[in-house]
Amino acid sequence: MSMSKENKSMFSVIELTKAAMFIALMAIGANLTAFITIGTVPLTFQTVIAIFAGILLGKKVGTFSMIGYAIVGLIGVPVFAGFQGGLHIIGSPTFGFILSFILLAFAVGFIVERVEKPSFPVYLFASIIGLLINYGFGVPYLYVYTVNVLGVSEATLVATALGMGPFFVKDAVLTVFAATLSPQLVRAIHSSSNLQTKQRSA
Repeated sequence: MSMSKENKSMFSVIELTKAAMFIALMAIGANLTAFITIGTVPLTFQTVIAIFAGILLGKKVGTFSMIGYAIVGLIGVPVFAGFQGGLHIIGSPTFGFILSFILLAFAVGFIVERVEKPSFPVYLFASIIGLLINYGFGVPYLYVYTVNVLGVSEATLVATALGMGPFFVKDAVLTVFAATLSPQLVRAIHSSSNLQTKQRSA
């Protein structure tokens, strides 16, 4: 009986709704490249959305939303970049980045939740850690794919990392933006939650 209650209380309806919202945001962020580019660099927002998931939803719900995003895409819903979906994505060069979003959201949420009253430096530190996790998983996966699938034997991890330089710069700028915006967003969410609580108790 107690186990049943624990399972029911694992995620509230509000938390599930927030997770679903971030799954949708990830799908949108993955496919903005179909419409907007800056030079040769696609303007996608997946990394910054995953960072916001950790900051705004916390490590539990944020991680759940990123797991949900990966599962939804792998079962065939076209939520990945290029409106793709399906198990074949596991063999794609960017699947490492998709996996990284799960750990990214957990790490960012974990860092923020460790501080009672997080400020901009905390959000910035957590966001940078998230960015490094994103590329720390994604780039080696891309390198392995390049060597073993594409057969480019002369490729090196350093060269692969350098090739991702423009994308990293773009995501680094968005990461700082996320950290800058986070204090205001968190305050707004807390104010809204407090207002709803007062209205219910009135």
